[in-house]
Amino acid sequence: MRNQQSTQLLFELSRPGRRAHRLGQPDVPTTNTLDAFSDRFLADEPPPLPQLAEGDVVRHFVGLSTLNMSVDTHFYPLGSCTMKYNPKRNERIASLPGFADVHPMQDPSHLQGLLQLLYELQEMFAEISGLPGVSLQPAAGAHGELTALLVAEAYFRSIGSKRNIVLTADSAHGTNPASAQMAGFQTKTVKSNSDGLVDLDDLAAKLDENTAVFMLTNPNTLGLFDRNIEKMNQMVHDAGALIYLDGANMNAILGISRPGDFGADLMHYNPHKTFSGPHGGGGPGAGPICVRDFLTKFLPAPLVTRQELETEDGQTKWTYGLSEPTQDSIGRVRSFFGNTGVLVRAYIYLRTYGGDGLRRVSEDAVLSANYLLSQVKHFLDVPHGDRCMHEFVASASRLKKDKKISAMDLAKRILDYGFHAPTVYFPLVVDEAVMVEPTETESKQTLDAFVEALFRITDEEGDMVHEAPHSTRISRPDDVGAARRPILHWSDPSANDAAS
Repeated sequence: MRNQQSTQLLFELSRPGRRAHRLGQPDVPTTNTLDAFSDRFLADEPPPLPQLAEGDVVRHFVGLSTLNMSVDTHFYPLGSCTMKYNPKRNERIASLPGFADVHPMQDPSHLQGLLQLLYELQEMFAEISGLPGVSLQPAAGAHGELTALLVAEAYFRSIGSKRNIVLTADSAHGTNPASAQMAGFQTKTVKSNSDGLVDLDDLAAKLDENTAVFMLTNPNTLGLFDRNIEKMNQMVHDAGALIYLDGANMNAILGISRPGDFGADLMHYNPHKTFSGPHGGGGPGAGPICVRDFLTKFLPAPLVTRQELETEDGQTKWTYGLSEPTQDSIGRVRSFFGNTGVLVRAYIYLRTYGGDGLRRVSEDAVLSANYLLSQVKHFLDVPHGDRCMHEFVASASRLKKDKKISAMDLAKRILDYGFHAPTVYFPLVVDEAVMVEPTETESKQTLDAFVEALFRITDEEGDMVHEAPHSTRISRPDDVGAARRPILHWSDPSANDAAS
């Protein structure tokens, strides 16, 4: 039985004259506020805003929320997205007035608490990555990629180099080649070998005097740490190019391995993933970047700075400010300080866990993924071995051939068992890919229940699988039609009827 919860729009629920409040008659003289405005500033008709009681509004939005899945209500094993539980402590602290109620155009002297937090966050990001230059400006992971590539472009331009090629792995996130194109580079794809790692022969064949950057995800999107990273580091740098690390999978190596130590020159973080900022539905996010010393002068402004000052009583104190763009800087890439709400949450997360705690986060994430892999391999193909990092990619190709159950069928049917679907059909190098990332915050009981649900689905037949999900209000929308013929606004049916 599908959920019949009403999803009428507020405009459809509206009734003339309905209000959320009823005020008494004033006992003081009143004026018409519209008289304060010239007629040229006023519309001919008032806007058709919904007219509803408070209860109507609450029921509408709470009702919609029950139709959705979230990390607070369901296990969310969406591969490559790190949908971990978001500690509520982070939300409480991020809501403090000193963070939530300040305005970015205030004088920095009035923002010392926030600026101190951002400065210390820069220092922590530098330590975790092994790369000393940090910008908190980018607003999301792909924006971090673009910003870092603009830094690389500025660097090569400064030394008179016309390198214009960016290499990306065939298992990379699609944003990698897209960011390279937006930064003005041409792209070439480096193949994976049979082990799911970068094919060194193909990399060698494509490295030349025009190569600017090799964009690498490590661990990669197959959930594998590339054991040839030292060799790739030597090959790329011997060719005069830079290595960019897509930090989307940092949740696997916190406190264990630092990108700067294994050769990365630039990288971005996804704090909304790795450091537990609530994300999904298009945001919010952040994409801070870290770079080597020789690239710091190209970073976007402003950077948060710290200066030691002497007070009137002879004591010293730290004051925090914002730097202006330098001659070499690529300039601004985001308004004000970046997405500070996400950054505040990342700071709280890092301070809460500390160095040893972060290592435990990654160890538990890797343990959970390997446990799931050890169970799933009994009924799904696992094309790249029995070990993984924080996530793994299985294949439903044999299941599709033998039982006509595709990866999409698995993803749709698992919703009926109370789990969010894993990522399917990515990365593209695996046929009928099923990509699972459990994160470190799930119990063994939850993981076992998820495995049991997947196993039961593989034994189901017919419409039970092919028409799933059966418990959601919308089952299988026409994805192609929605993309090609989107309906992006609401039209009042009564107005259309009157017009006809």
